Amino acid sequence: MMRFGTRFRVTLFGTSHGPEVGAVVEGVPKDRPVDVAAIQLALDRRRPVGRPLASRRREDDQLVVDQGIRRGLATGGPIRLHVANNDVRRSDYDRLRTTPRPGHADYPARIRYGEDADLSGGGIFSGRMTVGLVAAGAIASAWLHELGVELAGYVVSIGDASAFPEPTTSLGDLRRVRDRNEVGCPDPDVAARMATDIAAARRAGDSLGGLVEVRATGLPVGIGEPFFDSVESTIAHIAFAVPAVKGVEFGAGFGVARLRGSENNDPYFYDGGTVRTRTNHAGGILGGLSTGMDLVARFAVKPTASIAREQETVDLASKTPARIVVTGRHDPCIVPRAAPVLEAVVAIALVDLALRAGVLQ
Repeated sequence: MMRFGTRFRVTLFGTSHGPEVGAVVEGVPKDRPVDVAAIQLALDRRRPVGRPLASRRREDDQLVVDQGIRRGLATGGPIRLHVANNDVRRSDYDRLRTTPRPGHADYPARIRYGEDADLSGGGIFSGRMTVGLVAAGAIASAWLHELGVELAGYVVSIGDASAFPEPTTSLGDLRRVRDRNEVGCPDPDVAARMATDIAAARRAGDSLGGLVEVRATGLPVGIGEPFFDSVESTIAHIAFAVPAVKGVEFGAGFGVARLRGSENNDPYFYDGGTVRTRTNHAGGILGGLSTGMDLVARFAVKPTASIAREQETVDLASKTPARIVVTGRHDPCIVPRAAPVLEAVVAIALVDLALRAGVLQ
């Protein structure tokens, strides 16, 4: 079952080349405002149309609300949201029944679900399934806004090009610069280099990976549950549902392995009566609970597995070696489109934890 959450529950449905993809969202109280236009704007950030560096698949991703919202208010029941799959080409994937693509879930999916598993476009393992996460995340983000919590997801590295914003940069400034370039990077010069590198990878029949950073400001102190439902484990749980994510870190992340305790500990001080820390190596989380500092999470996104170069594989029918060139329409770098998805999943995790902590009603 493709379901996440305890109080704010999200269930994904559909397949990449089926009739539709979307989500059912549960836990939104009756008469709570839900801005359908804002959900559409979030979907527009993710879709490939109008992106020269993205997939050639032409999906407009126009939101359809099947139930759960009436005249801009939640009914209190499940909210069903979907978009249609209109630009579908199943013939591109005819070989997958016997010849698994390197880097994809084709082989383990066939073993788990049998020879008739629908793997067109990746089936239920496709990044296309993240449409539902973005739609649900837009509802979560609006709810968090009422609590004074704001989020922004942006690209900080692609290949060898990187730009990590200063911790003091406002989310408004990050969004303004991010939204002016296709790759979603908060540094315009580095963004131009990233775009050049992505275009070069496409010409070479190859792909690139990178890092997405998500920052959340305004979190109350004490959100999260110790151990298994900590802020880190809850965000990591849903983030690893995003097909291309292969690593997650918070604050200084893996860099803490090179620090001493005297360097890594964040000293406390009073800032106008509010307890804050002078640094934020912890990424806004201690003991699984929010500290009141900015939550900072980074996600490693792998290079797109579908590349136009010939690769080594096997023929499962004849049990012999084989070679494959992946056809179809694919992003040479999925990182820019992963940024709004990862912003959405952080919002979903935080709303669920805030409801459990009783700071949202």
